[in-house]
Amino acid sequence: MSQGTLFGQKQIRTVPLRALIKHFNLDIDFVTNEDPAFKKSFPIGKIPGFIGPKGFKLHEVIAISIYFINLADPQSKLLGKNAKEYAEVLKWLSLTNSELLPHIAAVFKPLTGAAPYNKKAVDESAAYVESVIQVYEARLANYTFLVGERLTYADIFSAALLIRGFGHIFGAEWRKAHPNTFRWFNTVIQNKILHDIVGDYTYIEKPVEFVPPKKEKKQQPAAAKKEAAPKKAKAVEEEEEKPVEEPKAKHPLELLPRISLEEWKRVYSNEDTRAKAIPWFWENQYKPEEFSLWKVDYKYNDELTLTFMSNNLVGGFFNRLSASTKYLFGTLVVYGENNNNGITGFFLVRGQDFAPAFDVAPDWESYAYTKLDGEDAETRKFINNMLAWDEPVEVNGEKREIADGKVFK
Repeated sequence: MSQGTLFGQKQIRTVPLRALIKHFNLDIDFVTNEDPAFKKSFPIGKIPGFIGPKGFKLHEVIAISIYFINLADPQSKLLGKNAKEYAEVLKWLSLTNSELLPHIAAVFKPLTGAAPYNKKAVDESAAYVESVIQVYEARLANYTFLVGERLTYADIFSAALLIRGFGHIFGAEWRKAHPNTFRWFNTVIQNKILHDIVGDYTYIEKPVEFVPPKKEKKQQPAAAKKEAAPKKAKAVEEEEEKPVEEPKAKHPLELLPRISLEEWKRVYSNEDTRAKAIPWFWENQYKPEEFSLWKVDYKYNDELTLTFMSNNLVGGFFNRLSASTKYLFGTLVVYGENNNNGITGFFLVRGQDFAPAFDVAPDWESYAYTKLDGEDAETRKFINNMLAWDEPVEVNGEKREIADGKVFK
């Protein structure tokens, strides 16, 4: 007797379900959601959907997954060996399904033309994906699998859904910067449960990039070629056909008096930091009526793992701040050691408000901003060290060595 019917397309969320069906040899048919039975039983059309014996119906991929596993083996260790592990399995299933996959799709679909492209929206989703991936990266720094040292359905499900990320946006550089997630994914994707459905997996070298569609040239009607319109009238017609270009929105800080940071950036890059650059900064560049000083601290230091990854996080933040290059100069350092580090630093900001300069970066709210008094001796000592990187950082009364850092200039 059939154990039921699974409805859907071969979209990514059906991959782990089809893997369970094959692994446990379940007698479940896989049918397209165009089937009349699906439309009748699931009026909102959400896939995947499942109909079992006696009209038992389920939607939501996690619920269907758990039913399949229990149908095959109520004692299966894929759901953990105790109540605690079962809860952890559910946690990772939910996180991957609701927080990771939708935002990965929000990145690659516009890049591939499957959805309208909006750079700001894509950048914001990419930043959110990175913040969620750091949760996985931190966990997998200490464990072989998501729930511990034994494979569970949390791994099968999460790796299956992450195929979208590795297939479109997680290129070679990304994999190098996320070694724990890559090691785990590569292990799970080769496990027989997934391999039987996915097969051998090939990684991309570079993430997909947005290619603007080519504009189609307007074709003149054939009759128009025969008519010799006066030159003046033709010029007017062409002018009328040109789209009216809206003026580009100016950066909010453009309204302030134009004061360059370029000379300071050259001094900092070329002169001895302690002997010449720092005195020049205080004597020539910092004018409290024109600039403000801000201490910048990463809010989620407890989630940071390897120091080089923390530094990559800073690099990504700086890249996304590029629209404000003319209005900012700053340094952020990574202090501490692997699995016990933090990010701090300072920025010189044109004007007295930090937000207009920083909100161009989607992840700017991951940092805390504290205004500094440039006349205070301790403030100057802190900023001098952020420029020189030659002394430990004091954090909560404890001296922490600087491991790495980056300069925004």
